[in-house]
Amino acid sequence: MGRTGTTRRGALLAAGAAAGGLLTACSGGDDGDGSDGPTSAAAVRAAKALKAKSADRSRELLRQYDAVLERHPDQATLLAPLRDAVARHVSALSPPPRPPEKGESAKPSASASASASPSESASVSPTTAPSSAPSLGTAAGDTGAGGPSPSVSADPVTALKALAAAERRAADAHADALVHAPPELARLLASLAAAGAAHAYLLTEGSPS
Repeated sequence: MGRTGTTRRGALLAAGAAAGGLLTACSGGDDGDGSDGPTSAAAVRAAKALKAKSADRSRELLRQYDAVLERHPDQATLLAPLRDAVARHVSALSPPPRPPEKGESAKPSASASASASPSESASVSPTTAPSSAPSLGTAAGDTGAGGPSPSVSADPVTALKALAAAERRAADAHADALVHAPPELARLLASLAAAGAAHAYLLTEGSPS
């Protein structure tokens, strides 16, 4: 309670910078394996598998954000920007949509829908965010992470602490994975880990008392 908004804004800027670095690192290639030797095929497969596992981890985190927002829509001012960043992480880790072939209608893919819907939902203003909470929960299905919604505590402080713990676990997992990743993917995972650490800080410092 005694902390100023400046500290939280500074942490949010750090999270945004990390997310920006993530998307920049991702733009260099499909899988970022950087391999051109005789084992390039194996390296590409390994990079794709590692990237897919990281994408699943981020999708699960996104589902947790949706569950908390649905249970505690009054926390949307804090959670919406962080959820938007996680949705961008999912988009960055997902394979690019296949271009439609000649004569085929251009339908948005599931990954494209997952990246678009969270960004639009999370950009709502504080005054309209609570009423948009149902659409945030619905968007979770667009990520491809099926199954029941994660359980969320009725106490907002406990719910945010659990979400912060989930961010830390995801950040640690991304940091561990980058050791085994090729350079381009390693930079991507490093950005994910940095963003997750910043998110965990915000969720802890920004939680209601």
